[in-house]
Amino acid sequence: MGRYKLLKGLLPFCLVFFAVSALADDEPEEEVEVSLSGSASVELRLFPDDPPDPRQDYVGELSFALEPEWYWSWGDGHHSFLLKPFLRMDNRDGERTHADIREAIWTAWGDLGEVKVGIGKVFWGVAESLHLVDIVNQTDLVENIDQEDKLGQPMVRLSHPTDEWGTFDFYLLPGFRERTFPGKKGRLRRRPAVDVQNAEYESAAEQLHVDFALRWAYTYDIFDIGLAYFQGTGRDPLLLPGIDNVGNLHLVPYYEQIEQLSIDAQATLDAWLLKFEAYTRKGKLGRHFAMVGGFEYTFVGVAETDIDVGVLAEYLFNDRKRLFEVDPAFQNDFFVGSRIVLNDVQSTEVLIGVISDLDSNVRFWNIEASRRLGGAWKLSLEARAIAGKDKNDALQALRTEDYIQLELARYF
Repeated sequence: MGRYKLLKGLLPFCLVFFAVSALADDEPEEEVEVSLSGSASVELRLFPDDPPDPRQDYVGELSFALEPEWYWSWGDGHHSFLLKPFLRMDNRDGERTHADIREAIWTAWGDLGEVKVGIGKVFWGVAESLHLVDIVNQTDLVENIDQEDKLGQPMVRLSHPTDEWGTFDFYLLPGFRERTFPGKKGRLRRRPAVDVQNAEYESAAEQLHVDFALRWAYTYDIFDIGLAYFQGTGRDPLLLPGIDNVGNLHLVPYYEQIEQLSIDAQATLDAWLLKFEAYTRKGKLGRHFAMVGGFEYTFVGVAETDIDVGVLAEYLFNDRKRLFEVDPAFQNDFFVGSRIVLNDVQSTEVLIGVISDLDSNVRFWNIEASRRLGGAWKLSLEARAIAGKDKNDALQALRTEDYIQLELARYF
């Protein structure tokens, strides 16, 4: 299955590559600027605790990732095409061995604004602990449990900037991407395992459902504000219990139709950043509200050095109803952390944070650090751990999955 997914993911990359190459060859009279960049990396994960499933009987996981990026520009800069494929090969989890087109998108600029057509990525939000309103792209969960890695989304995007009223964006999203989940042999997965082969949909169109979204972004003085509306297939699946063909309990992803109205806002006051995200969402289980808000304060030049130290604090709230006696994650939680930037030649940075459940004693610890090695290499460290126990807490599915990760990347 892993090889099939790999070939299936590489096929559209090959087709797009040859199509763009042919386009460039057909118009030799017009100057086309082409650039190539990207990265290749090797990643090692170490798990200090015994696995919850005998099929996960390993303490180390090694993988290789390749993410090149081609960029074409022509028509005096009024047209461009970005192609960004992604490939990961993992020695333990067949589901984590996968390929994807992160971006393959044509952009045209004109007097009225910008048009994008193809496979793209969009980011909405300002918070540190949880990107609550970021809904256009599907999460690539086999990459990382922080949900920051996203799959490419087919889209048509129309963007119209104005001098007085900000920027208006319209998104037509033809086609849905299912969330990726670790396989039965993969660690950092739920128990029971998620059956990605038999996902269910509220819409009869399933993956062919066409979603759409609207967004208005405005900057006024110290404020950056975004208002958005999304209607279509929810990116966060409900995980329903079921029985597989051999009688084992598993979880079936169910993708509901939703309507979501959201806001993200940030205010910059000298060394202060005030952040807020919230949405109200209507789905199969009714309407619920969620928010995350807080601040980041930066101490610049600590002790007369080049080091900057940021202090972060955010509150997370979600009133979604309990499902099958398990609470959704981050319903009443508090995040506190620190960002340390050395401002040295090696661009050394460290982020330390913990999310504490205010209704229990469960805490989710996170450490991220990175440092350049020369002009083209980068070493990154990541460590995550869950402390405390509560059988109803959603994070308890990962209570034995603490890990340390090292990544060495070469940029070109």
